[in-house]
Amino acid sequence: MNPLVPYRPSRAIDEVADFLADPVGPADFPETILRFRNDRAAAEVGLETLSDAEWIAHFGRFEPLPGSLPQPLALRYHGHQFRIYNPDLGDGRGFLFAQLEDGQGRLLDLATKGSGTTPWSRSGDGRLTLKGGVREILATEMLEALGVETSRTFSIIETGERLYRGDEPSPTRSAVMVRLSHGHIRIGSFQRLAMLEQPDELRCLAAYVLRHLYREDPGEEPALRLLDHVVRRTARLAASYMAAGFVHGVLNSDNINTTGESFDYGPWRFTPHWEPGFTAAYFDHQSLYAFGRQAQAIHWDVVQLAIALAKVADIEALAPILDTFPERYEQQHRAAMLRRLGVAPRDEPGDLALVETIERGLAAGNVTIDRFFFDWRGGARRGSSPADEVYARDFAGFADQLSAYQGTALTHPYWQDAEPCSMHIDEVEAIWSAIAERDDWIPLHAKVAAIRRMGEAMIT
Repeated sequence: MNPLVPYRPSRAIDEVADFLADPVGPADFPETILRFRNDRAAAEVGLETLSDAEWIAHFGRFEPLPGSLPQPLALRYHGHQFRIYNPDLGDGRGFLFAQLEDGQGRLLDLATKGSGTTPWSRSGDGRLTLKGGVREILATEMLEALGVETSRTFSIIETGERLYRGDEPSPTRSAVMVRLSHGHIRIGSFQRLAMLEQPDELRCLAAYVLRHLYREDPGEEPALRLLDHVVRRTARLAASYMAAGFVHGVLNSDNINTTGESFDYGPWRFTPHWEPGFTAAYFDHQSLYAFGRQAQAIHWDVVQLAIALAKVADIEALAPILDTFPERYEQQHRAAMLRRLGVAPRDEPGDLALVETIERGLAAGNVTIDRFFFDWRGGARRGSSPADEVYARDFAGFADQLSAYQGTALTHPYWQDAEPCSMHIDEVEAIWSAIAERDDWIPLHAKVAAIRRMGEAMIT
């Protein structure tokens, strides 16, 4: 284990496991081929010194980590899926494998996707396609680099099965994924307890989240304190999606974590242009979770949390907290846009005007989001680019507005590159094609390295 960040296992979930989860076992896979191990994340929890054989034993065959959970737990929850309530949800192809603390004492979960069937699998096979695992690596690495609070893809192990899916060429290769996340308690976890009329368990779960995920005493009104935290964190999440140009795709209430951390990536996309109607999921026929509607969607999900918490708290006390979401989102949206631009906030009217100019210019559709922020990072244009005429026309007055802002120094060599690091669908498909057609993993690992280089540039 890492002497700088010791391995610190936890079993905090035991406090709520009896009403929150079911003990399960992993699938017995025919193969366990290690394809991706996130040693950077592992170093934060004291696991980076595991040998590959030890890594596969824990994250491919799921031998328990010392001192953590003796058996995996499939979590129970309900949720609204595209605004339709579904009481038949739960971890159907994953489970909570272990809990542990990072170097700052923050409780983290290691949970799976594709680890086999559970009582909540319904008619599913409990498996994950290898392509789905590769896509999750790319999503989480890119979001982390852009400053979005996200789960991290910890491990991908190919499992040697052939899977049949209706929405992609089949048969296709299979994998089991492990993610490192700041909790897996969802809004849907509270919805389930409310629907089942279990107020004592609701209070207990609220106290658990406050005590272990927010590291504070639950106090006398845990429901009110929890809602305030979730409103604040999810407003920040929605704002960070916009600044990143990211579309999650499936913002159902069972996919919203009570810590406000983004997780569980299915049909995600990064939109090249500022298109409010850009939709990631082909089955989102009403564009409910389109790029420009994500804040509305997340707010709606948080309303469902408040409705659940009304079983144990006064709705008249919950409502004012809930009503702060729009203002908090607007504040966080301005902050996220300026942060990606690399300038310090000045005053609310000026910041708002600057962001409005950015969005109006980007909405013209003549320059990509990534190109714009790359060219103007640090508070001034650097050299010239193919977008020169576009900036003069679509962003009229922007340079004068920006001149009043203090920018960050651009010392990292990334800012001298000819093109920004992006993650659009054509590149995602090309990376997967190299794996599917030639078993060539070099483009994936090269892209991860390029993304992490960009992430270093964003914070230096």
